[in-house]
Amino acid sequence: MIHKYCSNSIVAGRHWKSFMAGFAVLASLTAASASHADQTFQMGDGKSLSLGFGLRSSFTSLQDGAPDGVSRSKTFNVDNARLYISGQLNDMIRGTLNTERDAAGNIVLMDGFTELGLSDNFNVRVGRLIPPSDRSNLDGPFYLNAWEFPGVVSAYPNLAIGRDNGMLAWGKPLGGAIVYSVGTFTGHNAVAGGSNAAANPLYAGRLAINFLDPEPAPAYYTASTYYGSKDILTAAIVMQHQNAGVGSSPAAQGNYNSWSTDLLFEKKIPGDGVVTVEGAYYKYGLGAVDCGSGEPGSGVCPGGTNVGGLVAGKAYLATVEYMFPEQIGVGKLQPFVRLQNFNRDVSQTTNKQSDIGVNYVMDGHNARISAVYSKLSDTRLVPSAVDRNQFIVGYQFQY
Repeated sequence: MIHKYCSNSIVAGRHWKSFMAGFAVLASLTAASASHADQTFQMGDGKSLSLGFGLRSSFTSLQDGAPDGVSRSKTFNVDNARLYISGQLNDMIRGTLNTERDAAGNIVLMDGFTELGLSDNFNVRVGRLIPPSDRSNLDGPFYLNAWEFPGVVSAYPNLAIGRDNGMLAWGKPLGGAIVYSVGTFTGHNAVAGGSNAAANPLYAGRLAINFLDPEPAPAYYTASTYYGSKDILTAAIVMQHQNAGVGSSPAAQGNYNSWSTDLLFEKKIPGDGVVTVEGAYYKYGLGAVDCGSGEPGSGVCPGGTNVGGLVAGKAYLATVEYMFPEQIGVGKLQPFVRLQNFNRDVSQTTNKQSDIGVNYVMDGHNARISAVYSKLSDTRLVPSAVDRNQFIVGYQFQY
């Protein structure tokens, strides 16, 4: 299987009517759900090639988000457009090539790695891949339990789309009761004139313990809901470190250290409803103010990718959702509430987002409509921009 892997009152009045109208329009356009297949072609002698694709599109209305700066935006977006290719020569040797359409409309490399799969307990990947990080990053946008990626709190250094170039070992010993991943990567600010001009690598590791059923996600990836297919109670810890990984120049540098922990609980309850609870805590420790971060003392970044923007602070995420057992048309309703909060250390400011929404689940993560209303607050911004609201209606499809 290929893993396709920002006052808190509910909106009212005309905003709520627009919210529900948009949801109804998208629902009416969806006549049937598709079963995720990752079409596999058998080549003989153990060789195979698997193909798939994923699409996420949405309508967003953001307060003061229009080009004039004072009107609500009303934009249609292609959030993700991905092609997935995976092949294997035999049970041990395989490779993956996944692409993503970026914001400028260019097709860019997302994943590109080879893998030596020795056993369930030990596998090695080399190339561009997701470093060990939090559940949200390992979910990717298609496997979250809400529409938007929680970018308020999940803010790891990355080359592109949460990925970096490097190598990683992963395994699932004890029948999947434990999932580990550990690796080394090019890392942050490793450019001429950057704090890490000496090219110190980034080290990252994640350890997850499944107290109930092993999570069915492939490799070391995750999902934030399995829609009741398993009873899940998973706790994990993540650590990342890089010498001279932050700063504005080789003369103004500091070490990057972060750790986080996340928890997922999901269980089908009597009556066949499904309760899901997710939480995460983050600590980002920076030995210097990073360039381009917007914090007091941040300088201008030198050119390059995976450069600048990291912020010291503490953050948390909490999500609660419930999927109703009743079938409505071709799917089920799954309302959710999600909170994000990031407290910055240097500027002593807070960035937070609260979401309330509902997923219409037609075929798990393969066909789903989401509608969500959000309250956004960032006290580092000018007073007129501190508090805003938005609503999004989105549809995702995978095959």
